[in-house]
Amino acid sequence: LATTATMARISLPAMRKYGYSDRLAASSIAAGGTLGILIPPSVILVIYGILTQQNIGKLFLAGLLPGLIGVIGYMIAVRLSLVVYSEHLETQPKLPLIDRIRALRGVVWALALFVFVLGGIYLGVFTATEAAGMGAGGAFLLTFMRGRLTLRATLSTLFDTAKTTAVMFFILFGALYFLNYVNFSGLTGDLRNWINAFGVGPYPVIFMIVLIYLVLGCLLESISMITLTVPILFPIVTGLGFDPIWFGIFVVIATELSFITPPIGMNVFVMRTVAPDIPLERIFAGILPFVAMDVVRLALLIALPAMALVIPNSM
Repeated sequence: LATTATMARISLPAMRKYGYSDRLAASSIAAGGTLGILIPPSVILVIYGILTQQNIGKLFLAGLLPGLIGVIGYMIAVRLSLVVYSEHLETQPKLPLIDRIRALRGVVWALALFVFVLGGIYLGVFTATEAAGMGAGGAFLLTFMRGRLTLRATLSTLFDTAKTTAVMFFILFGALYFLNYVNFSGLTGDLRNWINAFGVGPYPVIFMIVLIYLVLGCLLESISMITLTVPILFPIVTGLGFDPIWFGIFVVIATELSFITPPIGMNVFVMRTVAPDIPLERIFAGILPFVAMDVVRLALLIALPAMALVIPNSM
């Protein structure tokens, strides 16, 4: 939700400047805002790993290929939108190579830090938790080298960090207490017996979980959805023989889909709040190709679990 709100303010004026229709611009921003919770490093995957005691590095690796497939799917959705609504946009002339290189000056160190942190995780130099410390230390060093590290900025940063950390820990404490309550109450065992009584196989259960997330996506944001549902669903799904790493990626993609699915997609309403001059029906009309691509990606993940497991299993 925050990604959609932020990128709408940054991208929408530029897209309008270059002649994009409001339908395509708003729908692509609302759909693209969902990708951040899957492509590493992902806070949602970290929380899932903590709740289920799974290796966070493996979860990051598992999210890489489905995330790239999601990007390709959204590119196809943009092309479909142009064809379906008969939109024609002129290709803008490229900047000279020297100008493009100059434009990178302001972000080259940030990109280097990004490559350093992710490269360290994927190469096994440090764990995902240690990578957070390396990233924070690298950012501190870059700020100091550029002469922007003042006492006021440092105190403000420390205060914001403490506040954010405290909020996240309260969420995790609540989720872990809820997990213990679920375990002690025997709720998961009762649900498993209820499912067995119906005689349904593993895949109908997975489709039921997709429907649950579509409904919850109308009411909750991603962290709330994960912390409330994973403690209940995780033992059931793993008991049916599904891989816990695969299930983490499945949950995140199902959550992504719920944020853009009509009639209530929370990202669409966030987009409408940021750009109140764009009617909701135009955004929903434009978002349908993106929903279709997410449905295809989720179906591929269910049919081909190796899509999420091939990279972590090869490491």
